[in-house]
Amino acid sequence: MIRLSVLLTGLLLASPLTAAERAVVPGTGSLGAAIAGAAPGDVLKLTDGAYRGSVIVDRPLTILGPRGAVVDGEGQGSVMTVSAPDVTLTGFTVIGSGRVNQDLDSGVKILQGADRAHIKKLLVTGNMHGIDVHGGRNATVVQNQIVGTNSPRMNERGNGIYVWNSPGTLLEGNSIRYGRDGIFSNASSDSVYRGNIMRDLRFAVHFMYTRNTEVSGNVSVGNHLGFAIMFSNRAKILNNLSLGDREHGLMLNYANNADVTGNLVRGGTKKCFFIYNAHKNLIWDNRFETCGIGIHFTAGSEKNVLTGNAFIANREQVKYIGTRNMEWSHEGRGNFWSDHPAFDLNGDGIADSFYRPNDLMDQILWSQPAASLLIGSPAVQLVRWSQRDFPATLPGGVRDSAPLMRPLTISVPPEILGYEAEAAGRWAEGNYDDTDADNLSAH
Repeated sequence: MIRLSVLLTGLLLASPLTAAERAVVPGTGSLGAAIAGAAPGDVLKLTDGAYRGSVIVDRPLTILGPRGAVVDGEGQGSVMTVSAPDVTLTGFTVIGSGRVNQDLDSGVKILQGADRAHIKKLLVTGNMHGIDVHGGRNATVVQNQIVGTNSPRMNERGNGIYVWNSPGTLLEGNSIRYGRDGIFSNASSDSVYRGNIMRDLRFAVHFMYTRNTEVSGNVSVGNHLGFAIMFSNRAKILNNLSLGDREHGLMLNYANNADVTGNLVRGGTKKCFFIYNAHKNLIWDNRFETCGIGIHFTAGSEKNVLTGNAFIANREQVKYIGTRNMEWSHEGRGNFWSDHPAFDLNGDGIADSFYRPNDLMDQILWSQPAASLLIGSPAVQLVRWSQRDFPATLPGGVRDSAPLMRPLTISVPPEILGYEAEAAGRWAEGNYDDTDADNLSAH
């Protein structure tokens, strides 16, 4: 009985019911000393000023302060390392991590066992990595402003938010600019990345070995690549915007069983959508507009369903090098093609003629670019005419048996239109570092 009463007394003393608010004055080492002297559940309140020195938050605490309260790691390791569960950090500024990329020096690092961390409304700027969720479960990272480094070589920068083996992570409403990848998710699962804005990066969102994770309502503007889903399973890519991204707006690379819907990709200099060795994906009701190639489909990708998408004013709507016949409609509903001059005599919204984006000459030109010198010759025109009138001569490829007569529309908020206008023409001017031009799958 005595042991039970002692245990209950200890639990009460450590509970949030006895939590104290403690003001922490600026100074070198003052925040670390306040953490060491705090009880679990205490609230540490920062004020305007500099808090110099890296800290480890090793007990459940709330640390809050205004934007003018600056925690400065002075170039040594990670600025704030969270090693205890149920820690909340909110409001203040974090600067001055170390510069060792291999050690994942970060503004905020959340370690394995530091579950249920809540990181909100911080300004995290000029660090190697912004926020590293490194094994902590059910972290919430919301409404933070993360500004990375803008060093000349993009691949030597850190990521805005790095998520490693951290199931249940919520990333929502963050603004990420500069650095390497906006959000890099590696070997993680069962998370939601929603409503984040990412600009001037290599990849906006980069998945490696990630499963059961939702990417929804995010904005990628002026990055080298928008949303790269690689070696991953059961991703949900929903209602995102990719505007003026250089290489690809969306990429599925060895990604299977994804649901890709409601996304707008517009104004990319190369490919709106790149699918490489990806299988059993549902790709529906997306809009791919004014890219070099609407969709590049290759490497034996099979059992994908494409329906309800709109392909509008891309220089090439489809690039598919293969001999298999592929049907791009589902249950009587195909896709909209802006270059398909079709009629709909019965008014059912489905074109009365099928659509084929490519022919034999396209495949010859892709494999033998020098043949483009003959593009206007009578021989080339004769081949194209014969294939149009005698389909049996076609080598296989994409066919849409039920093209739509009208495209879906996807609106863009005025603020995001401003970002898009700012990024317009960037790649044509050559205003970028070309670190990975031929190998954007590197990570």
